[in-house]
Amino acid sequence: MADVSVTFLGSGDAFGSGGRFQTCILVTSSTTRFLLDCGASSLIAMKKQGISPATIEAIFVTHLHGDHFAGIPFFILDAQFSRRELPLLIAGPPGVQERVRDAMEVLFPRSSETVQRFPLTFIELPASTPSQVGALRVTAEPVVHFCDAPPYALRIECGGRTISYSGDTEWTETLVKVAAGADLFICEAYFFDKKMRFHLDYQSLLAQESKLSCKRLVLTHMSEDMLKRRLEVKAEWAEDGRTITL
Repeated sequence: MADVSVTFLGSGDAFGSGGRFQTCILVTSSTTRFLLDCGASSLIAMKKQGISPATIEAIFVTHLHGDHFAGIPFFILDAQFSRRELPLLIAGPPGVQERVRDAMEVLFPRSSETVQRFPLTFIELPASTPSQVGALRVTAEPVVHFCDAPPYALRIECGGRTISYSGDTEWTETLVKVAAGADLFICEAYFFDKKMRFHLDYQSLLAQESKLSCKRLVLTHMSEDMLKRRLEVKAEWAEDGRTITL
């Protein structure tokens, strides 16, 4: 079984807490290379780490907030100007194509009308139904977060490994299902103990930890509050540039 690597190109929240880039997680196997989320700062984060966007085959989006998808317009334009040839797949919740097109028009008027030099495909992931996307088996599970479109947690089977990712959500029993048996569960921990609707704090996660049967848990998407108290945390946490090999 070949290794699968997970690199946190961006592990931050929407506001750049701790100087971190917005959510962007690179997964690499012997057969594919894809992103989990692509926040507004993701192209910068990729280039800082020496990752060529031209090598990314797919982008999987958990939900349609700017710190999770707004890097896609920049990614597409960069691909066009750099004469990308490799096909690009963008998969996410219902409305993902329309939201990306709208964002492109706001940021770069008429850019969505450009015919790309490379094949560009959008897929809407169905809720709670596994989808075969190339060599990947992807399951999107609805979670609890408001963004005027269905928010998902993702479970992706890749190279004989399973990577699960909570996206943004308050605690929901769905996370137990998403994390079950996963080799890696990447989970939001926005605050240390402050309860906030639609987001998960570390203490609430800790209270539910016994339900999680994942092999490894890594926290991400931390606010200034959480970052200041991370030495009190007994779980692993993400840092920009950190790579985990599964």
